[in-house]
Amino acid sequence: MRIIFAGTPAFSLKPLEAIVNSNFDVVMVITQPDRKSGRGQKLSASPVKIRANQFGIEVFQPESLSDLDTQKYLFSKNADVMVVVAYGQLLPSPILAHFKYGCLNIHASLLPRWRGAAPIHRAIMSGDATTGVTIMQMEEGLDTGPILCEQPVAISSVDNLGVLHDKLSIAGSELILRSLEALSEGNLRSRAQPLEGVTYAKKIQKSEAQINWRKSNLDVDRLVRALNPAPGAWTVTGRNKLKIWQTEPANIKVLGKAPGEIIAVENGMLTVACGEGAINVTVIQKEGSRAVPVAEFLRGASIERGLVFE
Repeated sequence: MRIIFAGTPAFSLKPLEAIVNSNFDVVMVITQPDRKSGRGQKLSASPVKIRANQFGIEVFQPESLSDLDTQKYLFSKNADVMVVVAYGQLLPSPILAHFKYGCLNIHASLLPRWRGAAPIHRAIMSGDATTGVTIMQMEEGLDTGPILCEQPVAISSVDNLGVLHDKLSIAGSELILRSLEALSEGNLRSRAQPLEGVTYAKKIQKSEAQINWRKSNLDVDRLVRALNPAPGAWTVTGRNKLKIWQTEPANIKVLGKAPGEIIAVENGMLTVACGEGAINVTVIQKEGSRAVPVAEFLRGASIERGLVFE
């Protein structure tokens, strides 16, 4: 089976590696054009481009897949199927319809829950106990295509975005191999997505990263975990912006304290009142510095009980 692989970020790497190291033939890798990043705004290649170059696979980086010459070039590769993993561009209908086995997408949720751009973040933020990976036959709707197979993945109470991201990437790499093998043998059957249970995982907005201390301690902890390692949840004290990287719900009762008020500074942690309950902050970062355990942070900061985070 000849495969075109389309992907861009680190989430796509495990599936790409699994397919390349299998008996399938990856004839081309498509990824986003190099983008400027970092303080120096230097052009940077995507993780997928870097890995594909290491494998010696042809890399194609079109600005748009709608261009007819681009489509003609893709079709000249005589691929049987396109595998798409967090590529970052919509596929136009001629591409969706061209390949013998269509276009298969690895989506990081159990569809139809969390269709859209940020399924891993939203699953953690919502307190889901389980998420998973779905292999979907792509169509023009947003993650609406038929389900080919899926695999649940548990979310623990301490999983952050980075940890769950890696779990799902590994699960996706295993599932896409099983799907391609079944497809090549004619044993893969699709089913329509359920009409019930549809939710949308919209892109994370900058404003969402500011901690709302009026929410419960569980909600605050979920936000912190959902935004670690990027972009990071944050709060403000006076003129100082602080990023909060690690927390744990505190097993104490809170009475008469304002949301965001520091109610304890001891044992190497800050305890902060929430709208419901309280939370222990254990890893923190001030602007221009690195993230450190709270015990280290407190040695150089004037933080005391009664101060209120905004």
